[in-house]
Order: sequence, then structure tokens, then C-alpha cells
Amino acid sequence: MKLFKRLKEKRKQNILQLVEKTHLLKRYVLLVIAVVIYAVAYNLFFFKNNIVYGGASGISIITQSLIDPSIMILILNVFFLTLSFFLLGKKQTLDSVVGSLLFPIFVKLTSNIGNYIVIDNSDLLLITIIGGVCVGFAAGIVFKSGFTTGGTDILNQIVSKYFKVSIGTAMLMTDGIIVLIGGFFFGWTRVLYAMIVLYIINIMVDKVVLGISRNKAVYITTNEDDRVCDYLLNELKLGITLIETRGGYTNKKDQIIMCVVPTGEYFKVSEGIEQIDPKAVVLVTDAYQTSGTYSGDNSSIA
Repeated sequence: MKLFKRLKEKRKQNILQLVEKTHLLKRYVLLVIAVVIYAVAYNLFFFKNNIVYGGASGISIITQSLIDPSIMILILNVFFLTLSFFLLGKKQTLDSVVGSLLFPIFVKLTSNIGNYIVIDNSDLLLITIIGGVCVGFAAGIVFKSGFTTGGTDILNQIVSKYFKVSIGTAMLMTDGIIVLIGGFFFGWTRVLYAMIVLYIINIMVDKVVLGISRNKAVYITTNEDDRVCDYLLNELKLGITLIETRGGYTNKKDQIIMCVVPTGEYFKVSEGIEQIDPKAVVLVTDAYQTSGTYSGDNSSIA
């Protein structure tokens, strides 16, 4: 039994190593491109307008009169990397090293970008939206490539681990404090713009990492299983999967019909089920990544 467990654990590690090594050069190229976009957006939209949206870059905006922003970002990143090594371990720290060092370098290299790309900063709302989209897009590419840009990304992981809160809550805590401090230095109107930036960044990261949902996953519980299956298979030409279930209260065996539907076709599914069984229970979620082929002949799961 112990030998079996060791073999199983080794197999898991081999798969993980294979995943991490796959397209490694491509991942690093994407990381560099994303960090350049991130640095340009920082200098072009946020640094010039004193919009503190959290993170090490936000702190560098607050301390710009005392120390060069790129130096401040580098100092913070090195500090957080050191914390990560002792509190999160070597493996997790290594994923943040390259991004942590590249970001301040490109912030310095692109510090004069405003001299070549002249933007009217009078419309701060437009600046906020475009800047948030650029940073969110860049951050999404970084995360999708399996890296981070360091800074408070590391702090969020530490807070999440040791205070037993989610990463989202940790981000709210750390970035929230930085944004509020920025309000004391640059005014509370800037805080409102920073909140918009954070919201846009979170949306963009999700879209880049998960993709835009072009499909819906539909789960159907109905007393008219045969008619619903016939409608989905033969009229809409959709593949289905039958999932055996057991009622939590009644302990009665039943089944759920699951199918993946293109978003534009969803209304045909919902309206058709309504016509067949008005009392059917339908659960719909976004399906961001779908691969493989569904076959009506081989879709049942026993």
C-alpha cells in the first residue's frame, strides 16, 4: 500500500513538472511582453496622474518625492521575495523572481514614454479606464504564464496563508490600505478613480486567464428526461451527458442532464425545456474552456 502511494505521488509530481516545463520559452516571452505593457501603462496613465491603485507600484507613487519609483519598486520586491522565501517556500518564490526584477527595470526604461506618446490628462475617467484595461490585460498574461510581478502579490499570498482568508480578501485588505493612504496624499477623488482601476483590473485578469465565455454549461433536472434528451440530441444536435444523482433529502436516485451550449443558442435550450417541462430545474453557468467532442452515443455516465 505504501509503495502504491509513493508511485501515485511520483506520478503526480511528474505531471506537474511536465506542465511547468511545457512551452517554457513561450511563457517567458509572454512574461516580458506583459511586463513591458504593465510598465508603460504605469508611467503613461497612473504615475503622471497620481492614481494610487495599490501594490508596490502604488506605494512608489506615494513616495515619489523621496525616492525614484523604479528603485522603490525594486526595494519592495526584494523585501517581499525575502519574506516569501521564508514564509512560502523556495518553489513559490522562484515563480515571482523574474517578474519582480523585470518590472522595476522596465519602469525605469519607460519612464520617459510620456515624451513620445503625448496624452491629454484632463479626462481622468478615460485615463483610468484605459490604464486599468492595459494593466489588467498585462497582469492576466503574467498570471496565465504561471508567474507574478512580485510586490504585494506575494504579500497577498502570505496574508492568505497565515490569516486563513481568500486571496481576494487579502487583496482587498492590502490594496485597500495602500489606496486609502494614497487618498491622504493626493485627495479622495483619486481614491474613487483607484477603485475604478481595481475593478477593471480584476475583470480583465479574469477575462485573460479564463477567456471570454462563448459557451454555457446547462444542468437540467426534469421528469421528462427522454423528451428533453431527444430535443437536445436530435433537434438541437447537442451532445449530452447523463449524471446519476441521489436526492439529499429524499435519498431518491435521479439523473441530471448536462450539455454545453453556444451562448447564441442558449435561448433555444431554455425555451424548449420550458415547453417540454415547465417545472424543470435548470442551472446555467459560463463555460470558459471547452475541449473534446461530445457524442450522443457515448455520453452516458453510469
